[in-house]
Amino acid sequence: MEGSSVQIILMVIMLICSAYFSATETAFSSLNKTRVKTLADKGNKRAAHVLALSDKYDKLLSTILIGNNIVNIVLSSVCTVFFINLLSGNQSTGTVVATIVSTVVVLTFGEITPKTVAKESPERFAMFSAPIISALMKILSPVSILFSGLKAVINRIFGKGDDKRMTQDELLTLVEEVEHEGGIDKQESELLRSAIEFNDREASDILTPRTQLEAVDEKMSNEEISKLFADTGYSRIPVYSGDIDSIIGIIHQKDFYSKIAGTGKSIRSIMKKPVYIPLSMKISDILRLLQKTKSHLAIVVDEYGGMMGIVTMEDILEELVGEIWDEHDEVIEDIVQIEENSYKVLCSADLEKMFRYFDIEDETDAATVGGWVLEKFGCFPQPGEAFEFENLAVEVISADDQRVNEIKVTVREKVEDDQQENEA
Repeated sequence: MEGSSVQIILMVIMLICSAYFSATETAFSSLNKTRVKTLADKGNKRAAHVLALSDKYDKLLSTILIGNNIVNIVLSSVCTVFFINLLSGNQSTGTVVATIVSTVVVLTFGEITPKTVAKESPERFAMFSAPIISALMKILSPVSILFSGLKAVINRIFGKGDDKRMTQDELLTLVEEVEHEGGIDKQESELLRSAIEFNDREASDILTPRTQLEAVDEKMSNEEISKLFADTGYSRIPVYSGDIDSIIGIIHQKDFYSKIAGTGKSIRSIMKKPVYIPLSMKISDILRLLQKTKSHLAIVVDEYGGMMGIVTMEDILEELVGEIWDEHDEVIEDIVQIEENSYKVLCSADLEKMFRYFDIEDETDAATVGGWVLEKFGCFPQPGEAFEFENLAVEVISADDQRVNEIKVTVREKVEDDQQENEA
């Protein structure tokens, strides 16, 4: 009877150990490293210990698996002896009963339940478990080293694993998850997404096209230039010689009124050297170039040297923080609702902005709504012409021989895929 009591106590201890190893494995594989690092930076020693152990995850996992297997084997062996003795030495029946009982008990109380509990608060359990598992790692280090060496041999045979660095898409998904969990608000989420996608944007995505550009002919009188500054409200205007493809400089409003206006002097004396950039230049590189040259405006040229438009410092910053309006700007909305399911969209608007607004996707090389519309028609459409894309009906409102100006987008209810298949 005394032997049976010892066996029961030993089985209970082994079951607790099994539960501990299972919960520890789940806790360290599920914990939020950023959250733990934040706690560690605030002086939490347990969190710092957990962070250190996480950096040795392979050794940690080897220790957990070795320990878990040892206690499960001991539990199974003791359980078998216990039931054989309980059934008066009947080995076959005792072994079967022991196998069934130990399997159910280990699965319920040694695997599923502790892993579920640890999953709910992995950081807290990891901090509780850290001192114990750290000591076990030292005790089982000879065996762990053996398995680590075996793993290194296997990796050498089969090659290195995939790159574990976080991709941009994974980072964007992480931002969405944090926003969904309430860690950040929508505005902060949009700012983070803009920063992550910043390096993907090119000059062609944000430039002000030459058709919308205001520029000064070097032969213009000071009165004409003064009127242009007053009418546009711009602080800087490019200067061209002969035609707009030949930009020779940039003049600043402050320099013009303080040094040139009313004097009859040539604007060449206040012109700043223009900064030229290719159409495909990344906006992160443009920003660094403008900072280096102490400029606020760059001239975008194509492969043939033709002027395509301009990119300003404000255009680049707007890619990060959204539209920036000052007291002189006329506020123009790219997308305006005109009816319950109908919207007026400016064709100069950013195409990705419209896609996000209407929750659609399309593979296209176009950067603006106008470019996308021309791509769909394959020619310059006339007002009233229309096409359909996904659940959108797109109608041209305003256009001329050179460009499409405005479109009307009518949103229709999306038909579910299953319903479409049934109708087919």
